[in-house]
Amino acid sequence: MTRSAAERRLVVHEGAHALLDEAGKKIIEQLQQDGRRPYATIGRAVGLSEAAVRQRVQRMIDAGIMQIVAVTDPMQLGFARQAMVGVRVSGDLEETADKLAELAEVDYVVITAGSFDLLVEVVARNDDHLLEIIKRIRAVDGVVTTEAFTYLKLRKQTYTWGTA
Repeated sequence: MTRSAAERRLVVHEGAHALLDEAGKKIIEQLQQDGRRPYATIGRAVGLSEAAVRQRVQRMIDAGIMQIVAVTDPMQLGFARQAMVGVRVSGDLEETADKLAELAEVDYVVITAGSFDLLVEVVARNDDHLLEIIKRIRAVDGVVTTEAFTYLKLRKQTYTWGTA
């Protein structure tokens, strides 16, 4: 019997807490400060060997606890428009969210408990491209209405919230 993606995520996250002891949390915090920090440096900061840090990092990545990625500024890469699109849905929220997540220009989808059922962040080359993306979002089965909030200027974006 195969599991759905949601069931697989649940299984991963049920076992994920075992990987998040104090040393694991400290490793995450080190990488939030600098994702390229050498494992030997992290090991000295958290009291583990370089090999132990490497192994723990890989296990946390494999478990879906964290990702190590390059965060870019879309404006600097030629994407002149970013927007958050509020979406109201009729039908299965998770199914609609998964369909929207498949769109290449979508970089963030979250199910919310507010005036919108979903929030969808998109990056676009220009206003015409943004309009095309919004039309594609509206064409997804289950989407009832949308409202776009175009970003004018980024004032803060951080990934250093630490660990609980």
